[in-house]
Amino acid sequence: MAFLATPSPRAKSCSFAPLQCSNQRPRRVIFHELNSLSKNAKYTLQISYLRAQRVKRVIPIVRAASAPVEESEEKSRIGRILLSDVVVKRKRNVYWGRKWNSLDIGTVGVVAAMHFLSLFAPFTFNWGAFWIAVGLYVITGLLGITLSFHRNLSHRSFKLPKWLEYFFAYCGVQALQGNPIDWVSTHRYHHQFCDSDKDPHSPVEGFWFSHMSWLFDTNAVVKRCGNPTNVVDLEKQPFYKFLQSTYIIHPMAFAAILYAVGGFPYIVWGMGVRIVWVYHITWFVNSACHVWGNQVWNTGDLSRNNWWVALLAFGEGWHNNHHAFEHSARHGLEWWQIDVTWYAVRLLQAIGLATAVKLPTESQKQRMAFNN
Repeated sequence: MAFLATPSPRAKSCSFAPLQCSNQRPRRVIFHELNSLSKNAKYTLQISYLRAQRVKRVIPIVRAASAPVEESEEKSRIGRILLSDVVVKRKRNVYWGRKWNSLDIGTVGVVAAMHFLSLFAPFTFNWGAFWIAVGLYVITGLLGITLSFHRNLSHRSFKLPKWLEYFFAYCGVQALQGNPIDWVSTHRYHHQFCDSDKDPHSPVEGFWFSHMSWLFDTNAVVKRCGNPTNVVDLEKQPFYKFLQSTYIIHPMAFAAILYAVGGFPYIVWGMGVRIVWVYHITWFVNSACHVWGNQVWNTGDLSRNNWWVALLAFGEGWHNNHHAFEHSARHGLEWWQIDVTWYAVRLLQAIGLATAVKLPTESQKQRMAFNN
């Protein structure tokens, strides 16, 4: 809204910012002219000046209030993730302001219990317990999660004999990351809706949300994507349905075996330390590999190749490669990109256990290249 007044004809050449003439006449002459005005003209001129100053003060306030909503709110109030160009667009807090169900509470309880158990590691160290943790890291992390749950079951990058497929999947159950059906369903939805509103775990809702907080809202995937209909191939197999219905029993039974063999130190290292370690290297693929690293393929999402995650997660850190060619059994596409999971697949292929191994073709690479 503008504030208008009708000044005297003698004041037409003057502006109100503040009491300066447009022709830059000396201030003494201006004051002399103002003193010669009538009372009504002076009053009108003063009101016009004050209203003009009020407009000056109002306009910046309006602009300051409107700009953050449209432009700066996401970048200044929420902001970029540290050392990254990724901007948090809709920060989400799963801990407050919602109703928790029993599965949410159970998930938080298990994750918290494993972290708490790890605190006893310095006081229970022995070499037997340490090597149990290292061995189980390879068995559950490499064979169970990256080779079985991810490349074999989620993406069908190769085929295995059923007895070996089921054995590797059972190793994945011991990682305490969920049963194969639920794990695979969530991961397939991640690829289908990557970094969009329906992505189960994207850093555009916050780094820690993509890293682990998303796990504690167990209804979120159903709310975003609907009931899981993308794992019919696993649901048709009784073995995977059995693991889904009896999932938590298997890690508990394994913990009992560890306690019987090595006592409390084997529980601390074989369960607590090992599970927490595999937790976070798996979660870094969801968080760090969508935040830090480089993109060599035009995937249209935030996936990055991250060398240090690749070293920790048996090659899973070559994540931009994976998003470009999600059905490829090999993620480290360059000779220098260390991919331990791929080496395991190649070994299985060499001895005749892995068949129908999928790799990206040259035409697929050209299609995904940035210069295409």
